[in-house]
This record gives sequence, structure tokens and C-alpha cells, in this order.
Amino acid sequence: MKLTILGGGGFRVPLVYGALLGDHAEGRVTHVTLHDLDAGRLSAVTRVLAEQAAGVPDAPEVSATTDLDEALTGADFVFSAIRVGGLEGRANDEKVALDQGVLGQETVGAGGIAYGLRTVPVAEDIARRVARVAPDAWVINFTNPAGLVTEAMSRHLGDRVIGICDSPVGLGRRIARVLGANPSEAWIDYVGLNHLGWVRGLRINGRDELPRLLADPDLLGSFEEGKLFGTDWLQSLGAVPNEYLHYYYFNREAVRAYSEAEKTRGAFLRDQQAGFYDEMTRPDAAALTAWDRTRAEREATYMAEARETAGAGERDADDLSGGYEKVALALMRAIARDERTTLILNVRNRKTLSVLDAEAVIEVPCLVDANGAHPVTVDPLPDHASGLVCSVKAVEREVLAAAESGSRATAVKAFALHPLVDSVNVARRLVDGYTAVHPGLAYLK
Repeated sequence: MKLTILGGGGFRVPLVYGALLGDHAEGRVTHVTLHDLDAGRLSAVTRVLAEQAAGVPDAPEVSATTDLDEALTGADFVFSAIRVGGLEGRANDEKVALDQGVLGQETVGAGGIAYGLRTVPVAEDIARRVARVAPDAWVINFTNPAGLVTEAMSRHLGDRVIGICDSPVGLGRRIARVLGANPSEAWIDYVGLNHLGWVRGLRINGRDELPRLLADPDLLGSFEEGKLFGTDWLQSLGAVPNEYLHYYYFNREAVRAYSEAEKTRGAFLRDQQAGFYDEMTRPDAAALTAWDRTRAEREATYMAEARETAGAGERDADDLSGGYEKVALALMRAIARDERTTLILNVRNRKTLSVLDAEAVIEVPCLVDANGAHPVTVDPLPDHASGLVCSVKAVEREVLAAAESGSRATAVKAFALHPLVDSVNVARRLVDGYTAVHPGLAYLK
């Protein structure tokens, strides 16, 4: 079975390959093709993968190419993890927003809109190419903003594109661990959009244990989300939000923390990863050691500004191992081998959430089998959550419309309608600022 990874020179590709190395069952991935526009980054990641595979029997063969059609030909699965504009683009997203006094985080608020505006046209082109070159392939999308990009691609690929994210998985794992349960045996009642969802229940042997957690302040304050949001707020919500909702519930504090930081997250990652790729130009560099060292620092500093604002301290060691690669592998196994499982995924709504139309991509538990991912029936969201979900989905639709039409006015509308952008005039200045620094937005007229 062939897996093609788009964005194959990306820093987190070795996580996916490492997961594949542990899979020895029949029907496993036997060939991985890396595709990237940067040959130097491809070379660096290929070296890391070679060291990972050393001594592993039957390790998947690895090839690399800068030709997209070549990479897609014969693919059974396509894993999309591209970054249009690179980390320099992410750093610019943050700076332009902060200059206007609003949040520029990668997927939330102004930064997420800017990232979406330059990514959607590229993602749609990839989707059309997949439909033409590898029509039987399943596309697993990790490209951010994951829900928005998955919805854009679904317009060309239908249900054969599925979005994944490690945030709900990590959240469910932390709650189960605190409750003394095995995460693999727990049913997580989670619903929303990507980076905008809530755990409303966690059932173990048919019993919802979340009320027990919410009733115990000490237990509730002992893990990441309890520290981020505070026990009083979680008890008021009667749910545990995805960590990214910190940017909504504590927006003023988040903007201040980003503004006062020595470097934004994007600038930190840009400089950190530049050091790694520079090191990989040396023939004598120990590729896997350098990658492990860089990854550990990356994970330890994840959402550092939000944790500092909340006084949450350092991340727990158990939260430093990532997780999206495990979701990707479980998804591929379920489809390729008909190993039925349940995963929280980004899929088309169908009739799952009545407040959204059937084509809207949402993030919910899904039953996965050889025919793809099928969202399960969920209870309606409370009004406060429905309002936020509908508001952000409306913004995503304006982003898609702007990408399709090239309309600058529609792009302004997308920014202005977002709950974290507080003025139409700010929205206009954001569009001016982003088009000035991003060549990928030159299509907006």
C-alpha cells in the first residue's frame, strides 16, 4: 500500500513514519512518497527517516519528489500537511494581527483567516489533482486551518477527504487519565468545529463520568484544561473546552501575552526549525538526534503564551508525545482493512448538527470502516456554543467565497464577521496588511 505525504519536507513527518514502523500487519503501508516544493527540506527529512528505519525489518520504502503528479500516481492514501507561505508566513500572520491589536494565532481569528485565504486555493488545486491522478485515493488532511481546508477539498473529493487533529484526542486522553480510566475504552462526547469544540461527556462502561470530574475542583484543576480555563469556568460551562477556546474566553489576556512575548509562536518555530534544517546540510550531522532534540523543545513550548496567562506552568510529560500520527494510522487501518473503530474527525455534517447544513465540515466522533468516516448522532449544542460555531462557520464560508471569487471585499467581510475582530475598519487594515506581506494573497482584488 502506498502513502503519499504532501508537505513531505515538514518537520513532523518523522512522527508519521515512526508510527508506520510499528505496523507489521497485512495490508500495511509498504511505500511512502514524500512530496515537497523544497528539495533541501526533502533531503533533510529523508535522512531522519533513514535513521529511524535502521534495523527495522520490512520498513516502508521511502522516495521523494518535487513533482506532484508523480507523487500522487498510484497512491492509496494521501496525507496532506502543507504550509503555504512557510513559517515565515505564520510569523507574518501573527505580526500583522498584533499590529492591529487582535489575535494572530495560526488557526484562530485574524491569523487563521489569513492562513486560510492563501491555503484554500492551493488545497483546492491539490484536490482536483487527486481526483484526476488518484481518484481511488483517500485524502487525510492535517493542513491548517484543518476544518476549513477539509471543507474546501470536500467540494472536489466529497467524503474521500477526512480531516484529522490531535487536540480532541489529547483532551479526551487527559480527562480519561485523570478519571483513572483507559482512554481507549472511553467514549468521548465531543462536538464542534476544528479547534472549537467541547467535551460534554466521557462514558466508561456506559456511565458518564464527566459530572464526577466537574464536581471535584482538585481533580478538575489537575490537568491542562483545568489549569488553562480555571475550575470555576469549567463548572459554569458544564463541559471541558478544546484548549484553543482559551483564545476566545480569555482573548484580551491572550493578545496581551502574545504582544509581550519575546517572539510569537510562529517566529519561534521559524527560527528553531531553520536551525534544524541548516544542521541537516552538514553530512556528518546525526539527523535523528537533531530532530528528537528539536521536537522535544517544540512540544514543551506548545501554547506557552496561553499557559503563562493562566499560570498553568509547564506541560505534563505525558502530553509531549503528540498524537496526530496515531489518529492518521488508525484511520488508514480502519479504511484499508475494514478494522472498524471510532475516531474524532473532521467530516461533512450531513444531519449531525441541525444548526449547520449538510456540507459544513464539523469535528465529531465518527464510526470508521472500509467505506470511510460516518459521523455519529450527537445531542444539540447549548446556545452559547451553537452561536459561536455558527458564527465561525459563517466566517469560513466567507473565506471560501473570497478564495473562489478573488474578491477583496469578501475577504474584508470574513475578517469583520469574526468574533475576535472588533471593527470593520480593523478588518480593512488587516486585509491591507496581509496582502502587503503575502504574495499568495495577490489574487484578492
